[in-house]
Amino acid sequence: MPSTLAKAVCHLWRLCTRRPLAERVDLSGRKVIVTGASPRSIGYETARILAGWGAQVVATSLRNVEATESCLKRDLRDMNADESKITVHPLDLSDADSVGGFAAWYRRRHEGHLHVLVNNAGTHKNILTPRRRPAATRDGLEVHWRTNYLGTFHLTKLLLPCLKKSGRESGDARVVTVSSHLHDRMENKDLFNDSQGYNSWDAYGLSKLALVHFAFEIERRFGKDYNLLSTAVHPGSVFTNITRSAIPEEMVGVTLSRACSALASLVLFHPKHGAQTVVMCASKSRLQGGSYYEHCKIAEPSDQCRQESVSRALWDLSEDWFGSLVNPGSD
Repeated sequence: MPSTLAKAVCHLWRLCTRRPLAERVDLSGRKVIVTGASPRSIGYETARILAGWGAQVVATSLRNVEATESCLKRDLRDMNADESKITVHPLDLSDADSVGGFAAWYRRRHEGHLHVLVNNAGTHKNILTPRRRPAATRDGLEVHWRTNYLGTFHLTKLLLPCLKKSGRESGDARVVTVSSHLHDRMENKDLFNDSQGYNSWDAYGLSKLALVHFAFEIERRFGKDYNLLSTAVHPGSVFTNITRSAIPEEMVGVTLSRACSALASLVLFHPKHGAQTVVMCASKSRLQGGSYYEHCKIAEPSDQCRQESVSRALWDLSEDWFGSLVNPGSD
């Protein structure tokens, strides 16, 4: 496990060097979903760029759907791009009905075609008070596991028929899953056993470890037969809505809160830079699937992620959970 100090030094070095940019690709005719695209997020920047390059993008947002769509359309107009290339739809990954409803709506509206699914949406609770357990989701599960991992698995499972169909027809379909370098906080044994005590950073890291396994297993199961390429991405340490929400105004005062926010924005990447690796994995013509990407190039995840038996076991357990849902989202 890389030390926190080593990660910090690497991050600061990258802050001081030129940020890599994804190379523009003509995405005309490509249908894309980007989850978690509220303003000032990695998902927002990803959706904006891909739509600006010609893809037909459906972005999702947990709340303020109309405002998010209005902002994205305005940005496309400013780019002299077609604002009709973007639509925004509500999605709550922690709610099975929301996931099922979104997937059914998408399949009907786009006639079962989907070339790229960007699994970006997620949550990180209690960043500053990690020992305090956040409220469970409506179905009683730990919020990071339920939202970041199970919600992503549920959505992808429902959209796999669209991805496989489009992969066979076009020769290129993709699942891009946003993980985090914090996946290396945890070990594979933690995926199947409750750890002692609670720490929100560990819970977040565990969900991100699961997502790397998930991304690699998609490639193994569906890559060859369906031309379905799957990658995991660490976008970098980015100043997003999750970071902003960790600065409690009622505790430190508005002025100090703004100062903390300004400082964070100086030492963390802007979302448009965090989105570059995600965009590259969603668009680059020659890309190696079954890999972990960071800073627009292949990187090495933790050794835990390379245990194929663990990826298979986790997938099978997730299938069992999916099968237990009363209404998983089938039409």
